[in-house]
Amino acid sequence: MKLYEKMKREEKQIIINSLADTIKQYSHFYLTDISELNAESTFALRELCFKKEIKLVVAKNTLLQRAFNEAGVDVGEIDEAFKGHTSILLSDTGNRPAKLIKEFRKKHSKPILKAAFVEASFYMGEENLETLNNIKSKEELIGDVVLLLQSPIKNVVSALQSGGNILTGVLKTLGEKGE
Repeated sequence: MKLYEKMKREEKQIIINSLADTIKQYSHFYLTDISELNAESTFALRELCFKKEIKLVVAKNTLLQRAFNEAGVDVGEIDEAFKGHTSILLSDTGNRPAKLIKEFRKKHSKPILKAAFVEASFYMGEENLETLNNIKSKEELIGDVVLLLQSPIKNVVSALQSGGNILTGVLKTLGEKGE
């Protein structure tokens, strides 16, 4: 008999509540498959997740599904992703887990993206990894807006500065002619 099957209902509920609390803390999640990674690779993945401020959780699919329900997240659209081995990457930045997956897979074959919830949308399947990687984070979008706002101001300041030099030159020339 497996450990999960031996757990009492109360023990399962404690795990579900803990998972639900963790899920509520983050605005984005990725369901992945990290099975078949050896201990060294799994440790490297956990270390990279820690450095990138991504929470990695591994749990049984039924417990994860119940935790999402408990957290008030409807995962019906990606229900089929809860098959096989599932781990969850949680982040406050939507594209950060996708970037982590791409970086980690330069040396490893996993994690494989099963599904994701980013910017209020569900993405199903590995084929969406590049799309998720290219989604701009809130910080990146704010940076773009700031640059767009600064550009016209810089042009005006530059024109005024160069115009001032021209005006000074014209006045100096007129002043010299008047003498």
